Amino acid sequence: MRNKRQVITSQVIATLLIFVFLVPVLYTILSSFKGMAELFSTTPTFFPKAWTFGNYIHVLSEGNYLRYILNSLIVATTSTVIAIIINTMSGYALAKFKFKGSTVIMIVILSTIMLPLEIFMAPIFKIITFFGMYDSLWAIIIPPAATPTGIFLMRQYLLTIPDDIISSARIDGASEWKIFTKIIIPNAKPAIATLAIFSFMWRWNDYIWPLISIFSPEKYTLQLAIANLTGEFGTDYTSALAISVFSMIPMLIIFIVFQKQFVQGTVESGMKG
Repeated sequence: MRNKRQVITSQVIATLLIFVFLVPVLYTILSSFKGMAELFSTTPTFFPKAWTFGNYIHVLSEGNYLRYILNSLIVATTSTVIAIIINTMSGYALAKFKFKGSTVIMIVILSTIMLPLEIFMAPIFKIITFFGMYDSLWAIIIPPAATPTGIFLMRQYLLTIPDDIISSARIDGASEWKIFTKIIIPNAKPAIATLAIFSFMWRWNDYIWPLISIFSPEKYTLQLAIANLTGEFGTDYTSALAISVFSMIPMLIIFIVFQKQFVQGTVESGMKG
């Protein structure tokens, strides 16, 4: 009976938390189908009284939002692929290769997590300007490709892979590249999926760094385009709601596809230090 009460209590708490987190999302989606008059009515409603697709038609026909969505997809996808390659290799080296100074390197990498992003903006801006990447999508893609969080996540997960497997492969004559591609990557799929979700989410929702490194309107990401709907003399709320719903779709798809690997990778990454 005690266990049953605990299960029921946990389910009730989980349901309440789901309700709290989902209500704002549902309200945003439903409000995107409202007209301006209903949206600012003195008696607000949760469900639209008169459903309209005019907000979505206006966004897709009047604005250059398809281009902004494409820019965001290019940035998020390319940066995620590069992040997976760099962070997985770095995590593998720090987890499975014993060399002098590896602990110090890991401490230095982790210490950067405690520093705010604003500290790195000026030197990173100088670097991308020096290499001629300013006002290009590469200026958004390259700087955040390798992250201390990603390296730590991959290292912690790869520590759970037995060293005997790698040693046996080396005895059989396998090269380091073959070990990495045939043993490490297949066994690290949950952690890679977790890293992919985090990386895509960070790049897709990033606003501050694209604002600094991009000034040409045709190279705007979706988040910059949404921010520009807020002007000095007013805000186009209906268009902002509609395009915000569009911005949710890729993240929902990725999380639904990789949710099993995400949970597994998150749990197992913290099992061994």
